[in-house]
Amino acid sequence: MISYPSRHCTVELQALPSRIGQVRRIVSAQLRYWHLDPLIDRASLGVTELLSNVHRHAQPDKTCTVEIELLLDRLTVSVRDGDPRMPVVDDAEPLATCGRGLAMVAAMSESWGVRPDGESGKVVWFTLPTTAPVATPSLRSRRTIQEKPARRFAEVGASTDGLRPDHAPARSAVAG
Repeated sequence: MISYPSRHCTVELQALPSRIGQVRRIVSAQLRYWHLDPLIDRASLGVTELLSNVHRHAQPDKTCTVEIELLLDRLTVSVRDGDPRMPVVDDAEPLATCGRGLAMVAAMSESWGVRPDGESGKVVWFTLPTTAPVATPSLRSRRTIQEKPARRFAEVGASTDGLRPDHAPARSAVAG
């Protein structure tokens, strides 16, 4: 049994810088509508990277389709374009100003991939889980009553002359 219905949104556009920002806002609004606010940043980052690749590499036409689909506990974001050349994930040089987009998509998503779309195109996609894993606190992170809290940066220890209190507030170097 499917616990919630399929949700789907499609946007067709020219992958131009001004349009990329518009699509990012559309994706954000759609995820808010579906009550998936925790996914907005990662989905926006991923769709921006994929559309930037279409803008930079797709030939001869920059027309593409962005689809977001929610099925059960997975959000899939895909970008379809008319260029049959498959993207390649390269190791970018440390000072390179480009070449890290797909590696970033891979790092922030649950899975990603590319598939041919007919004879003259491709679809690049990534998925995000819609349910956050349940965090279980470790025993090491629990504090017992006997433990003293770590000192904050604004606290100072006892002075050697005994005139100042053990804990004094930090003072600003700015007059006023």
